[in-house]
Amino acid sequence: MREKLSLDKQLLEKQLFWIDISYNECTKIGVKDKYSIDEFGKFETLCSRYSRGIDFLIRKMFRTLDEYEFENQGTLVDVVNNAHKRGLFENIETLRIMKDVRNTIVHEYIEDELVEVFEEVLEYTEQLIKIINTTLQYIENIK
Repeated sequence: MREKLSLDKQLLEKQLFWIDISYNECTKIGVKDKYSIDEFGKFETLCSRYSRGIDFLIRKMFRTLDEYEFENQGTLVDVVNNAHKRGLFENIETLRIMKDVRNTIVHEYIEDELVEVFEEVLEYTEQLIKIINTTLQYIENIK
């Protein structure tokens, strides 16, 4: 189990690396009414990385922590509640919104409507980075 935790931690660090790169690029671009093709591409990449990051964090990392700490393998709600009890994030409602933003990205096929999500993605990517860093620190402390 320790090996699985270490492997998942490495994968989470890799997720963070790529999310951070995209976040920094998009922060420099900022929120606009109209984007160049290059700018839109960078935001689209951030959206993809944000979505994968949220999924990996909740569905993989939080579940791995439950296994490692011998928690019951319950529903996704149980996994999120356990992560909250560990102090990995401050507000369950914020995490729910972050997941909703992910769902919007994944189900948005029209370019103009995806642009409407960019501001939220910037805001919640900052939160995601904090949660990932807190989770990585937590893992270091329990190993």
